Amino acid sequence: MFDPTSKDDGESSAQPSHINDLVLTRLLAAPADKLFRCWTDPALLVQWFVPAPWSVARVESDLRPGGRCLVVMRSPEGQEVPNDGVYLEVVPNRRLVFTDAYRAGWVPADKPFMTAIVNFEPVGDQTRYTAIARHWNEQDRKTHEDMGFHTGWGICADQLEALARTL
Repeated sequence: MFDPTSKDDGESSAQPSHINDLVLTRLLAAPADKLFRCWTDPALLVQWFVPAPWSVARVESDLRPGGRCLVVMRSPEGQEVPNDGVYLEVVPNRRLVFTDAYRAGWVPADKPFMTAIVNFEPVGDQTRYTAIARHWNEQDRKTHEDMGFHTGWGICADQLEALARTL
C-alpha cells in the first residue's frame, strides 16, 4: 500500500492493497480542496474526467453515502457510456469512494465492475492523489488495464491538476 511519508518523484504505480486493484498515485501541484471540488462539482468534472477525444455528456451527483453517482461518457462516434452507481464514503477534501455495484436506493447492479477509492492527501501546498480501481475479479481488472487504465487515468490526472490550478 502507498506510504504517504515516502519521498519520490511524484508519480508511481503504488503497490495495490488488493489483488484486483489498479492504482495511480501522483503528487499534484494543487491543494486537496480544489482537487476534491473538481471531482464533486459536475460543472468541473465534465472538463477533465475523460481523455480527448472522449467527452462527458452528463453528470448527476448526490454527494452523500448512498447518493447517486452518474457520469455518462461520450465516445468520439457519439456513443454514450453510462457509469452509474452510488457513493459509499464522502470525506470532504480527503476521500471519495463510489461503486457501480449498486444503483440509487441500494438496488444491486446487474454486473458490477469496480469500486473507486480516491484519496487526497495534503503534502505542503501539493496533494498526494491516489486513485484506486478495485475490481471484483482478475478478468475485470485485466479488462480495465487493457482498456488503458494507466494511460487514460494518467491523462485525466494531468487534466484534473491543470483545472484545479485555475480555481
